[in-house]
Amino acid sequence: MKTSKIVASIGAITSLAFANCDVYAAKSMPTSMAEMWKIIQQQQKEIEALKAKVNEGDAQQREANNSQGEQKDGTKSTGKLLASTPTETTGVDGASNANQKPPASTKASTSEAERKTNILAEEVAKIKTQLFIPDKREYKVEYGYGPAASEVYRVNRGLSIGGYGEAVYTNYTANKGNKKDTSDLLRGVIYLGYKFNDWIVLNNEFEFEHATTGEGSEEKGEISVEFSQLDFFLHKNVNIRAGLMLMPMGFINEIHEPTTFHGNYRPEVERYIIPTTWREVGAGLFGQITPEIQYRMYAVNGLLADTFTSAGIRDGRQNGSSGLAENWAFTGRLDYTPNAAPGVLVGASAYAGDAGQDKLYAGQRASVFTQLYEGHLQWHYKGLEFRTLGAYGNIGNANLVSEQNGVTVGSENFGVYGELAYDIMPHIWEGTTQYLAPFFRYERYNTLAAVPEGFRENKTWDRWIYQAGLTYKPIQNVAVKLDYKNVNSNGGGLPHELNLGFGFMY
Repeated sequence: MKTSKIVASIGAITSLAFANCDVYAAKSMPTSMAEMWKIIQQQQKEIEALKAKVNEGDAQQREANNSQGEQKDGTKSTGKLLASTPTETTGVDGASNANQKPPASTKASTSEAERKTNILAEEVAKIKTQLFIPDKREYKVEYGYGPAASEVYRVNRGLSIGGYGEAVYTNYTANKGNKKDTSDLLRGVIYLGYKFNDWIVLNNEFEFEHATTGEGSEEKGEISVEFSQLDFFLHKNVNIRAGLMLMPMGFINEIHEPTTFHGNYRPEVERYIIPTTWREVGAGLFGQITPEIQYRMYAVNGLLADTFTSAGIRDGRQNGSSGLAENWAFTGRLDYTPNAAPGVLVGASAYAGDAGQDKLYAGQRASVFTQLYEGHLQWHYKGLEFRTLGAYGNIGNANLVSEQNGVTVGSENFGVYGELAYDIMPHIWEGTTQYLAPFFRYERYNTLAAVPEGFRENKTWDRWIYQAGLTYKPIQNVAVKLDYKNVNSNGGGLPHELNLGFGFMY
């Protein structure tokens, strides 16, 4: 809906709401739907009072008419004309009260108030339909997306706005080398969704990274479309999704609002083995097989192997930006949430496709068949939170890719992590809705678990990490985080990090 239409609707509502009563004119503009409905309810009370007066007048009229009828009947039976009766009195102007009707002004006031109330109610309904302005939001995951990104699925019609952001200060405490401490607004994100009708929904995520963009020495961040997709809801079992879509792999790639995970930075297994955030252009299906089993499966644009590095496939993401589409890939996911075990989520996902994109690798048109398989388990029980994930990848013709790219590209890679957290706030402050959870995470991964014959293994990418910290949420959608990362590798010690930051979603 255009901005001018929204402003016009709000202006009409304000004019109608305050024109009915001088009391309202002295008040400030309503700032929420709740205040508008209070105005409507007040007008309804006034209408009911006016109706009561009209009904009282009608009752008096009927009583007078009945009395007059009785008088006429009595006159006919006695043959006498009665000038007046004991039940009828004469007003000061000489008119009979029995013949008086409710003033026309009362009925006119009632009619006008009803008309204004009806128009006001219609305008409020239009705004609720065309522009979603909730007084209270319900944050929950739907159709594979995070709490803020799922907001568009819960509106009746029209526009939905949400987003998230996160910032962090990093202090390198050991093995610092040439590393400098940093402070960074990692990202600020806007979700814009539009619900066209009951079965077509548009969902978008626009991301601003590192606070600014520029050229040369000013180049720091970037602006990108994280996803932009159309969902066509056909049936609970089978629905269609098309556009720039997030790959349905792991915990973080789809659900990455900072209040949904512990630590200031996302787990490294889900940055290097599963290259979060990973999105590609494509189309596919999603829905449920049973109420306990959900699925998503897409055909998407393939990776680009000539940008693979020793760090894995991360730089091979095309992200919907003028991507080569000679080769396509397929990805799918199953999640099981048993009713018999509330708080349990167990699932798996897979990705497979050629990443060669019809390019030459060491003088050959090679098939760089790339595979990634992942399994995950999550359990929430009262204040206890546990999650674990394991992933394995394979890259075909890694020898040709390594020769072409001038770096060692692993033919195999793997990663695994486990995380445990517990909300201790209820034990500190009984009945509170605030949240305070110590957590611990262990990660182990190797992007060069196997290398092509004749190429040197870089042991720096064989890593394990111990991480511990605290997550505090004064409210559900704001998190303050403190964590310490002890990072190790077989190639020597890496910088250890003390991170302090915050995140939010809306």
